[in-house]
Amino acid sequence: MQSVGIVGIPPLHIIKKIESSPIYDLDEPLVDQDIENASPFLPRVYCAILRTAVVNSLSLKPATIYIDVGPGKCDCAQHTATILEKILPDSKITRTINQDKTDFGTPLCDCEMPLLKKLTAITSSVQSSKPHKKLPSCVPTAGFWGVPPRDFSILSLFPDTTHIYGWTRCMENKTPDNRMLEEYVNPDIPTVFFAQSFCAKTALARHLADCHPRSLYLDCDVTAGSSAKAKIQAFLELSGVTNALG
Repeated sequence: MQSVGIVGIPPLHIIKKIESSPIYDLDEPLVDQDIENASPFLPRVYCAILRTAVVNSLSLKPATIYIDVGPGKCDCAQHTATILEKILPDSKITRTINQDKTDFGTPLCDCEMPLLKKLTAITSSVQSSKPHKKLPSCVPTAGFWGVPPRDFSILSLFPDTTHIYGWTRCMENKTPDNRMLEEYVNPDIPTVFFAQSFCAKTALARHLADCHPRSLYLDCDVTAGSSAKAKIQAFLELSGVTNALG
């Protein structure tokens, strides 16, 4: 069975078509390759997620790659698709635009669970068209707003009672082009507004952080260094989130 790669969140009708095939989520660091291997094809001012997608594609060479180039992803994805067509002539590059409106809900975003485990489950759920399992919602003590980071290690700093907002919430809901859902925040809980460096969403992250009464704006490139982790830990502790380290 031929392998399929995905970049971003393909529409539901595409997922139903491919979910029985081996799927590579090319946004995630799947191969042990230096991200600088993408530099001959993408400039360093592109986010680490798209550069990771190129590195994965060069190494894994899926037979077909579905890449969301609509408003639920970014304009840079459109250009990345063009480049992948040139450097992977044996792979079929299929552009998609996901403007699905059916709400799948956000039980993972709102449940009590280690944040790393929640993000892993949410990113994996993209590969399935099945409804989410029902989970009880917890009372939130902290918030994580943003995209799934390339470096998941920062997620271990948050308490299990962290609610997820931003594009990751749209991701679980399977509606990546959902502006109202992406902009939704809870002003009553301390929230880290995270964006991947060089991503267009850094503007929205900083704006929402400026409007939020208890916020930390943070952007990281390829990996989260000790300084970024120290900022998260200090922010949560100063906000009274006593179990910030789990």
